[in-house]
Amino acid sequence: MASISEVPDEPGQPPALSALSLAQTSQDSKAKEQIITPFDVSGGVDEHGKAVAIDYDKLIDRFGSQRIDKAILERFEKLTGKPPHRLLRRGMVFSHRDLNLILDKYEKGVPFFLYTGRGPSSDSMHVGHTIPFEFTKYLQDAFDVPLVIMLTDDEKFLHSPKLSLKECRRFALENALDIIAIGFDPKKTFIFADTEFIYSDDGAAFGFNILEMSKKTTNNQIKGTFGFNDTNNIGEFAFPATQSATSFASSFPFIFGHNLKAVNKIPCLIPCAIDQDPYFRQCRDNAPRLGLMKPALIHTVFLPSLRGSESKMSASDTDSSIFLSDTDNQIKKKVGKAFSGGQDTREEHERLGGRTAVDVPFQYLTFFLEDDEQLEHIRQQYESGKMQSGEMKATATKELQAYVWAFRERRKAVTPEIREEFMRPRQLIFKSMPSEKEQRAALEEERRVLQKRLVLVEGSLQRLQATGQAS
Repeated sequence: MASISEVPDEPGQPPALSALSLAQTSQDSKAKEQIITPFDVSGGVDEHGKAVAIDYDKLIDRFGSQRIDKAILERFEKLTGKPPHRLLRRGMVFSHRDLNLILDKYEKGVPFFLYTGRGPSSDSMHVGHTIPFEFTKYLQDAFDVPLVIMLTDDEKFLHSPKLSLKECRRFALENALDIIAIGFDPKKTFIFADTEFIYSDDGAAFGFNILEMSKKTTNNQIKGTFGFNDTNNIGEFAFPATQSATSFASSFPFIFGHNLKAVNKIPCLIPCAIDQDPYFRQCRDNAPRLGLMKPALIHTVFLPSLRGSESKMSASDTDSSIFLSDTDNQIKKKVGKAFSGGQDTREEHERLGGRTAVDVPFQYLTFFLEDDEQLEHIRQQYESGKMQSGEMKATATKELQAYVWAFRERRKAVTPEIREEFMRPRQLIFKSMPSEKEQRAALEEERRVLQKRLVLVEGSLQRLQATGQAS
């Protein structure tokens, strides 16, 4: 079986994001393509000037990823002994790169680790942010693997003209509390903020990998992948190397050990929303040139905005989102104003039925309601016209209130001291973790190498001193 680093990316590599990130105008000036980048997400516009939902099949074709099919779901259940998560069952986790190779390695007892993250742009996350994190928790529990969570406060500062560095660092710490409340295992989870970890002693190996990746990445590659131009600041050009470096186990010797030969063979699986794929496509291009493994990815769809399925929830747009800090009354008001797939009148609705494909409250139920049979019953009732839009909104409101209430209760228990422990560089506990003997041997080898270097430096200094005295 070929290793991940030996497998080329799928044929039909996508065009540069500059082509995707600009809303391309067709011969009819009203029609525009959808925009999907790490910095902007919206559906297209049809020839009549009407906004349309995000087309995920088109994204798979353009990005060159692979669809998650029934065979993968069956393999998940067989290997883990757990039923697929509802997001997998319902196609909300829909696309991947090299997931089969990760499952191959797991089946053979080869360890891997998970990596996901959050760009902190507000002091509270919204329910859309919980989707990748909740799914990541499922993966951590199912596979019993370590998890690294990156808070990119540096990237948010660099890319957001209105945000100060102080604000971004504060957002990172607040968001860490929200993330911990999802329920991650503290023995298997390390959370870090870039502005704190990169410049610490424990972040040295991470910093080395950032430099290695930076050296292999050209400005032209970044421009081609992200659509950057000469107006972007130099920090934005450099940041993709930072996000890439987290994909390599060697960035975290306190977790995976100091035996680089073994550590560099540990693959990474990244659960993320599809708009983050360009970062890791860049990483997958360059990793083999460093003798490192390509990260595998598993993509989630976006939770629709309250305004409609042509855009996602955004923390910077409070009217489009339901925040984890919202009260029951705020949730009720927001869902009450959400875009509906119901008909204009009660009579028309009873005759034609509701349109679940565009009904935002129903879309929210597909994300958060656990019971498949109940969801199908609601769908049938709504599409047949037996359930009115008001009833649909009331049902979705109740489910979201319960989801956010449960989160708030968990969040109350997360103290700054608990956050400090999650963010402390330390050995995590998981299957196939390096033994104490291996750790000691690797550290002893590092000491021997450092001692040799020290002897060479001392010898050089002595020769310089002797030369100075002779002159």
